[in-house]
Amino acid sequence: MSFEKTSIKQRLDQLEKHLSVENPALIDAVKSFRQLDKVGHKTGLLAEDDSFATRITWWPLISVLGTFSAGKSTFINHYIGEQIQRSGNQAVDDKFTVLCYSHEAAPHALPGVALDSDPRFPLYRISEDIESVATGEGKRIDSYLQMKTTTCETLRGKTIIDSPGFDADAQRTSTLRITDHIITLSDLVLVLFDARHPEPGAMRDTLDHLVSNTINRPDAGKFLYILNQIDTAAREDNPEEVIAAWQRALGERGLTAGRFYTIYSPDAAVPIEDAQLRQRFESKRDKDLLEIHSRMDQVGIERAYRIVASLDHTAREIEQKAMPSLVELMRRWYKRTLVLDAVTVAFLLLLYIGVSLGIGFNPLDIAPAIAGNWILSASIAVVLLAIIHFGMRELAAKTLLGAARKASEALDGKLDLVGAFRKSTRMMRIIISRRPAGWGSFTRKRLKRVREENDRIVQMLNDRFTNPSGAGQAADTVTETNTQPEPVSEKLEVQEKDESMEFNLDEILETENREKDK
Repeated sequence: MSFEKTSIKQRLDQLEKHLSVENPALIDAVKSFRQLDKVGHKTGLLAEDDSFATRITWWPLISVLGTFSAGKSTFINHYIGEQIQRSGNQAVDDKFTVLCYSHEAAPHALPGVALDSDPRFPLYRISEDIESVATGEGKRIDSYLQMKTTTCETLRGKTIIDSPGFDADAQRTSTLRITDHIITLSDLVLVLFDARHPEPGAMRDTLDHLVSNTINRPDAGKFLYILNQIDTAAREDNPEEVIAAWQRALGERGLTAGRFYTIYSPDAAVPIEDAQLRQRFESKRDKDLLEIHSRMDQVGIERAYRIVASLDHTAREIEQKAMPSLVELMRRWYKRTLVLDAVTVAFLLLLYIGVSLGIGFNPLDIAPAIAGNWILSASIAVVLLAIIHFGMRELAAKTLLGAARKASEALDGKLDLVGAFRKSTRMMRIIISRRPAGWGSFTRKRLKRVREENDRIVQMLNDRFTNPSGAGQAADTVTETNTQPEPVSEKLEVQEKDESMEFNLDEILETENREKDK
């Protein structure tokens, strides 16, 4: 077994060990990823030192993005119940901070390399992505990332990423790359805006990157858009106008659906003198905070299903997209090789005839010599044709690498079609087969078993988290998992009393639309 495969095996063994303690239901998913890796390695769609299992996060991940001074750190501190992040009106942290649970009593602040080198955490090997867009910056990973630990039970079984203040004009390309990478990995993305800036038009670039570039994603449901520090609007004559202005700004960028929340931190609120107005603001804040916190508490369940979905999606991508694309590339390579062979042989024959006539030599005079020693002549001809053929094979393959890269990009770069194409066109491959390397009935059966096992894992998760018939003790089983949120019925009772006092934002927008139509 090669060193690369041994390294991957050790990583997956370590992953299974941790999952056996924190989420045993996903151990079977790791085993299925091992089978999927065999398909990837055999076909060349996956490098020998890589695994599909390391391309996703196995622990629930929540990312908190937003503009400078949007109250991200204050929001996180309130949710965790601990002052773990510095907060202030100015930018106080210029790094992405990964917050996670630890058994150690004393909190720790660890450098970015702790994240970049550990496949159990998000942002594993992010330095390679940074280096690809900003040469030299990959070595400065500690300037971009840090990790903080706490014993707070709220973080047990999940990870939160606090981003630096987002300013699309000032951010470097490498920071934007990290932001996009985090969004892709996350199970829940909270996008916070600052209500103290009532003119969102001045933040056009920020809104474009955090809203326009996300609403068409297939996982758009994981984004929550939050107008934070709305308590400052209590000083306005018409606070609803502040909210409506932000909703219009988001609507202009295509966000016409999805949940829009308005909150502020109870720990850093601006005093509201009017009792009735204060009750309205607190009622709306508490209701929205409850919904947001409930989504955050249940993110572990979403993560389990997302991992299984990723497994099934990768298997389908290999069979339904990658292989058909590779077969088409092989067809084009076969035809191009034959054309180049014919053109090259014809060119050499014409060159021989032209040179012979040029020096006064009859091209046919060589025929008696060939007939007199046909074995040697045939051997020379075979060697010459083989040299021509294999040279043209390589040339044809190189001319199609660009097409292979485009096909790989169409699959979001998750499957290495270039590597698979190179493996399928190597010298020892017989050109007339035109079948991709490693692809056959046995490989297809293995993919089928992976997908069947995937369905079984989904059913197991359903049995764990649902109980449609209402029979048995399934509900009790759910409450025993680390990812299940704590009961919130008492909080809901408090909120229901004040629901009539909240801002009806939908009615505000409907009224404005009717006025515009008039």
